[in-house]
Amino acid sequence: MPNSVKTTDTDPNWRWDRRIPALGHTAVDFESRVNHDRLRRYRLARARDALKQSGCGALLLFDVNNIRYVTGTKIGEWERDKMCRFALLAGDADPWVWDFGSAAVHHREYCGWLLPDHCRAGVVGMRGTIPPSFGLMKRHAAEIADLIKTAGVEGMPVGVDYAETAMFFELQQAGLNVVDGQQIMLSAREIKNFDEIHLLNQAAAMVDGVYHMIHEELKPGVRENDIVAEANRMLYSMGSDDVEAINAISGERCNPHPHNFTDRYLRPGDQAFFDILQSYQGYRTCYYRTFNVGMATAVQVDAYVKCREWLDAAIDLIRPGVGTDQVAGVWPTAEEFGFPDEMSAFGLQFGHGLGLALHERPIISRVCSLENPMEIKTGMVFALETYCPAEDGYSAARIEEEVVVTDKGCEVITLFPAKDLPIANRY
Repeated sequence: MPNSVKTTDTDPNWRWDRRIPALGHTAVDFESRVNHDRLRRYRLARARDALKQSGCGALLLFDVNNIRYVTGTKIGEWERDKMCRFALLAGDADPWVWDFGSAAVHHREYCGWLLPDHCRAGVVGMRGTIPPSFGLMKRHAAEIADLIKTAGVEGMPVGVDYAETAMFFELQQAGLNVVDGQQIMLSAREIKNFDEIHLLNQAAAMVDGVYHMIHEELKPGVRENDIVAEANRMLYSMGSDDVEAINAISGERCNPHPHNFTDRYLRPGDQAFFDILQSYQGYRTCYYRTFNVGMATAVQVDAYVKCREWLDAAIDLIRPGVGTDQVAGVWPTAEEFGFPDEMSAFGLQFGHGLGLALHERPIISRVCSLENPMEIKTGMVFALETYCPAEDGYSAARIEEEVVVTDKGCEVITLFPAKDLPIANRY
């Protein structure tokens, strides 16, 4: 095999002195691109190892990101808030997945990495719309308990990521000792392999292009929602499987940060920032950029410079072995940029892991990291974002970079230029 790719499925699988690729979204015979079989084997191996280290005998998963991580199955963004799918990883047995109606039949035919009889039709409560009194939860709880017994891990704790309250009760009634399984799965998902990093980089490359479009389109008379609409169209045409959200915030809406978009018209001199949250083959972006429309004032430029300095101070620290408390420690206190306390400013000077979910480990914030730090490790991928209000009282700058932790430092994969404040359609 080429010396850039290792032969094991359990390492990050990349030689860090090579640039991380974003080679396209089609399968070809002339380049080594994403290897989905290797990706699935890696994720399942990570989940199995985390399960064994946890002291639990099984993981019962309702979080669609965890289901995809363990089973390699997905039935579209429709599933995300329905609480209708679940999966089981018990002992050394192959994973089981219960899916919505005919999706289970589809898995048996097209998901060759799963045992066909481990793909079952099933549904529990669909957020309570199927009442517990009907008995589906009770039936599935008994079924799960029997499979756990067959796997030889009866009596051991069962990690559950989340579920409807009534389902927790039924699992307990079936004799299962339910404990927190989300922490187990977050541990498994911390370190990305080569294929995951490639997909995250490809997702970032798509947003690079969208920001070029936004830079061209920002002009008076254009509304925030016009930009959001065109960004959605462009991302889906590029191959996105989910545009989760696009924040578009301009002018007097910049401070305080509202985390949404409206039909506000852009005006000359506006400061405007955007966040693009989308996924490519499940792997997500969180990618802010700030622009000015036509021109910028001195206080707007000053806010941008401070925001960039705070971000760069954090990026400069990112390397294996550094604690998240050290990173959070270089950011200003909430009071220093106009907030009464750290909880009120949560998410403004912020870091968070990226993967199949928008928020994975590590979380970096003055709210939690100073007293409960995590170690940064090779193969982690996360976003770092900073925010600085301007002295005019309403403008603000917001910048975010996604980084891959290498063996010696980190590589930034969000490449639309942001060292200096971009002025769109300069007058």
